[in-house]
Amino acid sequence: MLKKLAVLIIFLNAYCAIAETIKTDVLVIGSGASAVTAAIQSSRSKLKTVLLVKGSWLENMQNKGMIIINANRNLPYGLWGEFRKHVQQLYKGTPGYDTTYNAPLKFEPFVGAGILKKMADTTQRLTIKLNTPYTAIEKDGTGWKISITQNGRTDYIKAKALVDATEIGEIVTMAGATFPPSITYGDNLYRTSIVSGDDLSEQAISKASYYIPMSAFVVKDADNLFITDKALLIKPSMPIQMATGQGVGTMAAYCAFFKTTTKNLKVRPVQSELLDFKGYLLSFDDVDSADRYFRAIQQVAVTGLLKGTQKIQANQTRFLFMPDSTVNSVEIKPVLNEIYSRAFIWFNNIKPADKLTIGNTLSFISEITLADPESFRIKMQKEWKTKYKFNSEFDLNQPITRREFAILANQYINPFARTVDMSGRMVN
Repeated sequence: MLKKLAVLIIFLNAYCAIAETIKTDVLVIGSGASAVTAAIQSSRSKLKTVLLVKGSWLENMQNKGMIIINANRNLPYGLWGEFRKHVQQLYKGTPGYDTTYNAPLKFEPFVGAGILKKMADTTQRLTIKLNTPYTAIEKDGTGWKISITQNGRTDYIKAKALVDATEIGEIVTMAGATFPPSITYGDNLYRTSIVSGDDLSEQAISKASYYIPMSAFVVKDADNLFITDKALLIKPSMPIQMATGQGVGTMAAYCAFFKTTTKNLKVRPVQSELLDFKGYLLSFDDVDSADRYFRAIQQVAVTGLLKGTQKIQANQTRFLFMPDSTVNSVEIKPVLNEIYSRAFIWFNNIKPADKLTIGNTLSFISEITLADPESFRIKMQKEWKTKYKFNSEFDLNQPITRREFAILANQYINPFARTVDMSGRMVN
């Protein structure tokens, strides 16, 4: 009997000593807002995700006094917009709490931490491991293997994609990789934007302002390793942290889902997924996110066909799409020629005036789609106000507005579908 008991004890001790290996699609390591949103987005994109936290839940946030958000507070996009609505809902009945649109967003740290915890807890496919130190990291094929300490033993997590959402980028350092270099903002990088803001006080993030390209978050010398906060030149406001996490979580999910590496990241599918989850690619102050054609404007603008403009209004620098302004032929010609081989022929034949007209636009669409011009004109005349709800009259000689052009271009010639590489160059 004693021998059997001794054998059983030995067996149980040996069993308990066997390390556990947890397999996941995406592993996010960090304790801040970008870590939480990266994990939430990855799991909402239907990938099995683990959020690994060395300490307690959002401990850095909870060590602060009242949190006051000024920069980018009014951007209603994605996970930040969802979080902001929860804060406003909780405080709307509080005496003296300012709920006007231009007021700073204020909340107590435990409230913010609690809202993010509820958002994470109600997200399927997400496992959260708190108070779990990580001791080593190594490559595992195209993925990663991380050693963790739990229950007094060393266990492992294997992930197809890894996100370093620590403030100091300690995972990149542990992996022996190098941080992404400072981005040189070329003419076309805006085409790869996955994070956007509305406050120039954060211009150190982007010398072009208002956007951050995908390449800023990709560790170049280590497959399937991404970085969030440490990629930025200054510590961003909470809205930008959350937007960064959401963008990076989308990229990591893409690599895991398609079983590919960061070398094969595709810009447009990542951006499209972000738009599906109400993210912004470019933050225009004059385009309401409730606009039924908000996505069409985002998609056309990020191709460069209709670029945004910075203007100073009431001592504030704003980023504007100017939806009611007319379209200049000289503005759209280079991009159309870049995307469509037949565009060169059309411009040579039609020679449109400086202000592109409704008739010019329909003619160009007919040329590219090979539609019968007269049939297309009749169709558009019927649908101008009934389907598209345009305010202007249908007049072929009237200059077309940027909003009208974006909507029609997005539907009929779809420039957003054209492939661009990570530098923003069109790939034919």
